[in-house]
Formats: sequence, structure tokens, C-alpha cells
Amino acid sequence: MSQSANLVIEHIEHATQVYKDAEASGKLPALAALKEWQCDRLLASHYHLWEVERFQPAITFFINELYGPKDFTERDADIAKVVPKMEKWLPERAFHSLEVAIHLNTLSQDLDLALLDQLGSLLGIIPSQKGTLNAAAYAQAYKACNNPRERALQLDYIEKLGADLAKVVKIPGISSILKMARTPAKTIGVESLQQFLEDGFSAFKKLGKVEDFMVPIITEERRISEALFRGEDVLPPL
Repeated sequence: MSQSANLVIEHIEHATQVYKDAEASGKLPALAALKEWQCDRLLASHYHLWEVERFQPAITFFINELYGPKDFTERDADIAKVVPKMEKWLPERAFHSLEVAIHLNTLSQDLDLALLDQLGSLLGIIPSQKGTLNAAAYAQAYKACNNPRERALQLDYIEKLGADLAKVVKIPGISSILKMARTPAKTIGVESLQQFLEDGFSAFKKLGKVEDFMVPIITEERRISEALFRGEDVLPPL
């Protein structure tokens, strides 16, 4: 297998182990609640972009398939099943985008768990308890994590994934390739992976000029992250 394929497997194995550890320690409900709160914050911070119709599928894709509280274990298991075969039929750029997406998801999960631990140890907050998490508590825990390098890397991956997907949708025949893969995907039991690929393709095909979408989001998220590490009050009230 190629280096990208090996990295995909490595990220999936790490994410699977982290998920199992979180499940064993009873953290999954709190983790899901934290992710949901973060999605609400993301939408509040970028609502002006959500109001642009052509951006809505891409925002939904990022939230549902990369950043939100959805359980990704089935999708990741599907990917692990077929990584060697995927390299043969999926264009190289598209496969690389998949690797970036999986790495982003894994990194985000690690960052969320670190933040969850700070909420518990520093503030005694369990996000799954209704009404316990607010912007002030989140900001305090975010700063206490003291991981600006990893947060910057997370945004770098989001930016890279957006740029990669914008190029993937321009690959000649990519739409036909994905459609032809539906029956084989169903036959070998990897429908969730197929849906993930088609949703990403569909979302970014509708974007138009990707910079109009990605640049405002990444710029604002970098500003928010840097301000949080300085202890500034920059989050919208939720």
C-alpha cells in the first residue's frame, strides 16, 4: 500500500482506540454534547455564510461528516475494509482528500477529549448535563488545554481539505466513478463510505468559487482560536 493508504489505516486505528477508551470511561454522552455545542457555536459565528444558499451543503457536510456528534465508527470500519481496493479505482487526489478528512476527524476527536477533560477537572462541568456548558466555561477550558499548535493544525487541515475537495470535483469523470461504485459498495457492505464520498462531492460541486467559502471561515476561526488562547471573550452567547 502507498504512504497515504497506510496513513488512512493508522488514523482509523487511532480513532477506533480513542472511541473505545471514551466508551469504556463513560465519556461518549459528554463528548457528543460537547461536539453539538461546538457545532451550534460554529453556526452562530458564521451564520452570515449559512444564509448563502450555495454554502449550506458544504457547511452541513463539515458538521455532519467531520466535526459533529455523529458516530463515525461504521464509516471508518468501511474505509479500513477497502483501502487497498480504493487506491485502484479512486483518483489519487480524491484518495488523498479522504486521508486528510480522516486525519482531521481523528485530530478533532483528540482535541475534543482534551477539552472535555479540562471542563471536568478545572470546572467540574459535564456537557451532557443540560445547561452546564456556556461560552465562558468553554473559553476557560479551551485556554487551559494550552495546545495552540494542534488547534492551528486542525484549521490547516480544514483549509487543505476544502481546497482539495474543490479540485476533486473538477476531475473528469469523478461523478460517473462515484455513481458506478454504488452497487459494488452495497455488495461489500460499505454503503456509509459511499455516502460520505458522494455527500462531499455534492457539497463542494455546488460551492462555486471555494475561496468565497473557505477564506472567511478559516480567517475567523484562526482569529477566534488565537483570541481564546489570550483569554479574550470572543465567543457568541449560546
